[in-house]
Amino acid sequence: MPKEQIIVRPWCPFCGQKVGKPSHAPVRKMTEFPVGRCQCGAVYSCDATGHNVGSAIVETLVYACNDNADFAWELMPEDDYLTGRIENYDERLNQVVATKNVDGRAVSGVLYFVRLHTDIKDIARRIKEKKGETVEKMLGTAVEERSSVIEPAPDEKRVRKKANKKLIKELVDKEDIDALVAYCFDDKKSLRLMQRLLYAPLESTRWRVAWIIGQVTARTSTREPGPVSELLHRMFEACSDSAATPWGMVETIGYVISLRTDIFGAFTRHLLNYIGDSSTQNQTLWALAEIADTRPDLIRDTPFYNLFHFLQHPEAQVRGQVARLMGRIKATEVAIQLMELGTDREEFWYCKNGTLVSSTVAEAAGTALQVIQGETEND
Repeated sequence: MPKEQIIVRPWCPFCGQKVGKPSHAPVRKMTEFPVGRCQCGAVYSCDATGHNVGSAIVETLVYACNDNADFAWELMPEDDYLTGRIENYDERLNQVVATKNVDGRAVSGVLYFVRLHTDIKDIARRIKEKKGETVEKMLGTAVEERSSVIEPAPDEKRVRKKANKKLIKELVDKEDIDALVAYCFDDKKSLRLMQRLLYAPLESTRWRVAWIIGQVTARTSTREPGPVSELLHRMFEACSDSAATPWGMVETIGYVISLRTDIFGAFTRHLLNYIGDSSTQNQTLWALAEIADTRPDLIRDTPFYNLFHFLQHPEAQVRGQVARLMGRIKATEVAIQLMELGTDREEFWYCKNGTLVSSTVAEAAGTALQVIQGETEND
């Protein structure tokens, strides 16, 4: 494509989702920049001229902290938050223009992004100990609490390693997550090489590889979420290609999202596109259940009620997966249907930590009812 034709909507550098045009915050100030918020939790501001990036950085960080400047000054870059920027942004059209020019008008705007990734309670405790004041009350509810452990930054003086198919396969076979994380930071093609291992004839192997990829991306995305976002986009595209067989793709998407719902939770709703295809139905239901284990609200924000009828599906595999999902979102709406499955002794299987385990529909329905009634925790 000729460069002069490259005009695209702006995107979040952390999750890859398209972002809307920044607007002025409800609370106006003397000096301010238009701001916005991505679905992944990142916030951003716009410097239309590109000459006031320093001020935009400060304002974005303060906005991310619910306009609490005292709190913002205590944050440490990388330890407490990540930053990103999109250049050549045209505020008028809400587009990124590679040529830096639209009909003779110069385009030099910058979108500056900030995403908090440290447990807010820990930061508040640290500041309280230092200043002797309760900061948690000052935060309000605008900043989402996160309990992520940030992957240590690689040594800048290290000798970068080159990945190859044989090496990555050996590390995956050994389940050497530490080494795979290191290679992802050193060589950007490492994730692609892991993705290729999903094309395995044994289904159990595909599930195991999906779990390993999920473990690796859960760590690398705390520091470099961009490559993981690109991986998700590639897999969603592969699943949507009617001419291709998405071996292991939905399984991997499920693990990547469920292990880092704070970063990639916005991708959840796209999984529903594959619920009607028999080749991806089981994997999609499993993925939704995995996500619901930690973030049931992400499932309830989708048209989840369209899944209720699957409790009467002729295949035990589907009935069992849906029963697990309904329990994890505490769907009181289907309690009666779950009771009716109490005598269903047909077996189904699901994946747990990369290993396939079996259960019965009755057991899944019984566990779901106990969770809904508050008698036990999720399985």
